[in-house]
Amino acid sequence: MEENEITYHAVEKDGVVTAIWEMQGRKHLRTIDPRSEEGRRILGSHTIDESAEHEIPGSQAALQGESRQ
Repeated sequence: MEENEITYHAVEKDGVVTAIWEMQGRKHLRTIDPRSEEGRRILGSHTIDESAEHEIPGSQAALQGESRQ
């Protein structure tokens, strides 16, 4: 993954996505409400990378798909 690539991370609690983090490398750019129009679009257009969930136990799963730069 490139350092400048934008990625999205779903923050989950009890199996429910409570936030989406927009990241550039290791830098947190902003938090997106998963109930917002943008949040629903991101969740609907990306796939979950289960391996990322194991990097940060119980709190995140990386979303892969289209990203904007």
